Amino acid sequence: MVHVSEQAGLARLLAVGPHRLIADEGAPAGNDTGPDPIELLLAALGACTSMTMRMYAERHAWPLRDVQVRLRLEQDGEPAIVREIFLDGDLDDEQQSRLMAVAQRCPVHRLLSAPPPLTTVQVEQPVLAYDAGP
Repeated sequence: MVHVSEQAGLARLLAVGPHRLIADEGAPAGNDTGPDPIELLLAALGACTSMTMRMYAERHAWPLRDVQVRLRLEQDGEPAIVREIFLDGDLDDEQQSRLMAVAQRCPVHRLLSAPPPLTTVQVEQPVLAYDAGP
């Protein structure tokens, strides 16, 4: 469950379980106190990609030293997410190919590739009470 509440300007407090994050827009619209929503989406995809590849490599005891993911949203014409992946380790061609295929199966990639229906419902009470903490 994620709860989003307003802060100053366009900043938003994101409560994700016990974790707190800030989202905002850059100037001049916002104060740039945190990543914007698209950056958060790209970060989720990058984290999921890296974690999925790491888990797969560890399960197979492959010598993957590091996996780095860089993402950007290209908006020339039809918007597209570009994901660049760097693999460091003594991996043969088959292992590298397999890891790149595994990247396509991370849960966030799957969610973005075939999005589920999105339902929006207006409610009469606050959606979630939580302790924002200090």
